[in-house]
Amino acid sequence: MTWYVILQVILLGIGLSADAFSVALTDGLTYTDINKKRSFFIAGAFGVMQALMPLLGFWIVEAVERIAGEVAGAQAGVIAAKIVVWVAFGLLLFIGVKMLVESILEMRRPKEEKKERKFSVKEVLFYSFATAVDALAAGVTLHAGLSSIYSIWLHVSIVLVLTFSISLVGLFLGKQIMRLLRGKYEIAGIIGGIILILLAVWVIVSHYVGL
Repeated sequence: MTWYVILQVILLGIGLSADAFSVALTDGLTYTDINKKRSFFIAGAFGVMQALMPLLGFWIVEAVERIAGEVAGAQAGVIAAKIVVWVAFGLLLFIGVKMLVESILEMRRPKEEKKERKFSVKEVLFYSFATAVDALAAGVTLHAGLSSIYSIWLHVSIVLVLTFSISLVGLFLGKQIMRLLRGKYEIAGIIGGIILILLAVWVIVSHYVGL
């Protein structure tokens, strides 16, 4: 594998981790009880899921090709790519709108009734899936471009490490912005909701415009 190919893989990893970075930033903004252990868990969940989805997409096409032939594999890849993009859009839009509405309603509540957003394992796992599902399409693309079936493992390993690292940066920045907001977590929630809604739109635009 040449340095040019490795550079391509790194750029792919950075591109795939952009979604995770945005949601990690939102988590850093809105979770009020983040510590070092939870930060590593969030970044690890994003990293593993962001690496798992391209691997899954790759093996779906590989399995269809072996069963039904190369043409059928290519067709399955195209269909899968279109489906997962819209699934990712729907999930991110749902999360973003939900967070935005809840934060606006929270601002209207009396001070004694307000509830801070706490860390949730289930929520983190759901977010990691929502941000990574569109990466399944990248696995479909990789299947067509890789000369060796074993190269996929190097690709997903690099994606995992990059996503983990970039997610940690997102969490750190989110916490720093939260400090600047001086604990106004309702405003942080509104910002987080807007980020996720914009991310949902970006998933669709980047897929169909080819960005």
